[in-house]
Amino acid sequence: MDENVINKIYIDGEFVTPHGTELFDLFNPATGKVIGQVQLADEADTGAAVAAAKRALPAWSATSKEERIDALRRLQAAVAARRNEIQESVLVEYGGPLRNSYLVDSAAGAFADMITTLESFDFTRHIGNATVEMAPVGVAGLISPWNSDAFFICDKLATALAAGCTAVIKPSEMSATQTQVVTQALHEAGLPKGVFNIVTGRGDVVGTAITRHPDVARISFTGSTAVGKVIFREAAETLKSLTLELGGKSPSIILDDADLEEAVTGALMAGFVNSGQACVAGTRILVPESRLDEVLAIATAKMADFPAGDPRDPVTAIGPMVSERQWERVQSYIRRGVEDGARIVAGGPGRPEGLADGYFVRPTLFADVTNDMTIAREEIFGPVLSILTYRDDDDAVEIANDTNYGLHAYLFSSDPARAHRMASRLEAGRVAINGGYEPLAPFGGFKQSGIGREYGTFGLEGFLEPRSVMG
Repeated sequence: MDENVINKIYIDGEFVTPHGTELFDLFNPATGKVIGQVQLADEADTGAAVAAAKRALPAWSATSKEERIDALRRLQAAVAARRNEIQESVLVEYGGPLRNSYLVDSAAGAFADMITTLESFDFTRHIGNATVEMAPVGVAGLISPWNSDAFFICDKLATALAAGCTAVIKPSEMSATQTQVVTQALHEAGLPKGVFNIVTGRGDVVGTAITRHPDVARISFTGSTAVGKVIFREAAETLKSLTLELGGKSPSIILDDADLEEAVTGALMAGFVNSGQACVAGTRILVPESRLDEVLAIATAKMADFPAGDPRDPVTAIGPMVSERQWERVQSYIRRGVEDGARIVAGGPGRPEGLADGYFVRPTLFADVTNDMTIAREEIFGPVLSILTYRDDDDAVEIANDTNYGLHAYLFSSDPARAHRMASRLEAGRVAINGGYEPLAPFGGFKQSGIGREYGTFGLEGFLEPRSVMG
């Protein structure tokens, strides 16, 4: 093995060796082989990072909108300049296919979107005889997941800095190679020392230290609902403000007036997004009973357009699962689907043919699924989709909303007015009609998909506190 040890974290504008000594193995999920190690930060490192962010807060919070926009532009340019290095790290450490270039381009895009938001944002408002000042909440703890490391770091950081907050970022330890490239880029933007700090470590060590720290005023977390609940409890002790972007079990509703070729393609794309390792994945495909046979025929044929394989192959749509543990988790759900009486119409257990190494899953499509089955209720986080049938629009809405989650939903229809009427009945933070997308629209969930919103003005306001000055 060509050993590569990442033994630096980023505190107070400098790359420093962690106080923590634990070494964590890094894998290439396409081969299952160890590609290096990362030296993990600990509670002492977290304390140093928070202290640095606290020292930097008075000066940064006093910066003008123009100064913050200038800083965001420098960050955007620095990340864009490293695009190819970020791409390579995503390929090697995450197995994100070349076909999914958004995983890479969205990192620089996050800064661009926040610049657009900030340019038209008013930090001072007037209500009667009161002046309302939107003030930065303070030091922000930003905790990001492994399924789009560069984007989550950049998006959360862009929002915090735009608000005038300083930040301590805890990326996933499983994404240390990607984090290293992104950190080098961010450093080259030349921001003041301590404005942002990046400490890679375990959630139960560094994450817990951040959520418990009295000098951290806000937490922005993206990850599982189970961990989100832990953070919610931890943050209660110091009454931190929170944004929790958690799990999902999103429905893709194909209405009976939809163009089935387009709708089924769109539904499969929504389900297999980011190799199925996405909180927004449309994993429950709801189709009219009367058109089930047509949908099954089209979907079975179109599964060939979503092959699993080498992430460097431009044809590959679905890369490996991030780890052996995740591979085993997905396999267990496929077995459970069969045990519960669902019918496999494509894919199934085991690895795809010709892919004996690595953590590859056969893209799997189940039919005869009812909404009480485990595969229809729990977030699988892999390329496993379920087809459910409904009688009429009311039944479709009832099935779609019959879930603990409410992050995203997808609708396919040839009648925009009908689709919008149905969208207004769905318990979901975002509803995409026929593939619609708007990056500046608020993003977040109903129910156990989270608290608060990210992106655009809604995301920015989450890092601000209104101060009313009267008289």
